[in-house]
Amino acid sequence: MKVAIVKYNAGNIYSVVNSLRRLGVEPLLTDDAEQIITADRVLFPGQGEARVAMTYLREHGLDTVIKNLRQPVLGICIGQQLLCRYSEENNTDCLGVFDVDVLRFRPVRHEDKVPAMGWNDLRNLKSPLFKGIESGNSHVYFVHSYYVPLSSFTIAETDYIQPYSAAMNKDNFYATQFHPEKSGAVGAQILKNFLEIDDK
Repeated sequence: MKVAIVKYNAGNIYSVVNSLRRLGVEPLLTDDAEQIITADRVLFPGQGEARVAMTYLREHGLDTVIKNLRQPVLGICIGQQLLCRYSEENNTDCLGVFDVDVLRFRPVRHEDKVPAMGWNDLRNLKSPLFKGIESGNSHVYFVHSYYVPLSSFTIAETDYIQPYSAAMNKDNFYATQFHPEKSGAVGAQILKNFLEIDDK
């Protein structure tokens, strides 16, 4: 299986590489359109700032490439946010795969810290991406200042300040706000599930 990781100006990509290697997959880290288009699976991970990331994607033609992929695609963290329509982070127009906007956390109580950072549970799981994962009793790692509200695309929920989309799906596009590559055995199972998901 050929697995491509989209290389762009976002951090934390190498931890995804290492997680896939632990699953017995040697991924290709690339910004080459042909390599991405011909891959069996594409991961779109990262940590970073939305406008900077979108500028890089557009300058390299990767915005069009990603939107038109037909194989299973997994966005992670800012990858999930960039797959949405718009982000409040520097008023950024994003890729528009998911017709929903990315909002900034607005603290309600003194103890509400932004960015949200740490472990949280997953609930209302609705996808083969979560095969073998127990709803309400499986914890994954988050670090983010922006979130995607609940919508018809939501396939997993969590709660910080308010409920929001921990994961999303539309057609061949999957996305997680959390970092499966930093989420121990639960995260490893989710990555394994993604690699095994039926793309027919």
